[in-house]
Amino acid sequence: MPEVLKLYLDQMLHLDVAQALRDEGHDVVRASEVGQARSDDQEILQKAIDENRILVTLDEHFGDWVILPLSKHPGVIRLKVHPTTSKNIIELLIPFLRNHSHRQLKDHLIILSKSRAKWVYTA
Repeated sequence: MPEVLKLYLDQMLHLDVAQALRDEGHDVVRASEVGQARSDDQEILQKAIDENRILVTLDEHFGDWVILPLSKHPGVIRLKVHPTTSKNIIELLIPFLRNHSHRQLKDHLIILSKSRAKWVYTA
């Protein structure tokens, strides 16, 4: 059975994505559920770090270290999905999570698309 991961979903990810991840057994919190619906990227990242949760986002800024420098964190998964429907996000993210542990994701930025997963060590 895959490891239960603690995930923090950025504000642009909808409830049906969170529910699909919960149905897989993951511990999921959405930014909009904890008062961060309008928070900036740094606040979102800090909340994920404070709660030891892997951040899942569609936000391109998490791949641009000039805008948002990364160092030590539980992991950031930046999804590149077109079109950005919940169905496409779920079909990309769930199989990836089934094959990875919290330990593997720690201190990595993973840029995940249908064709590849680019892993960047950030610590």
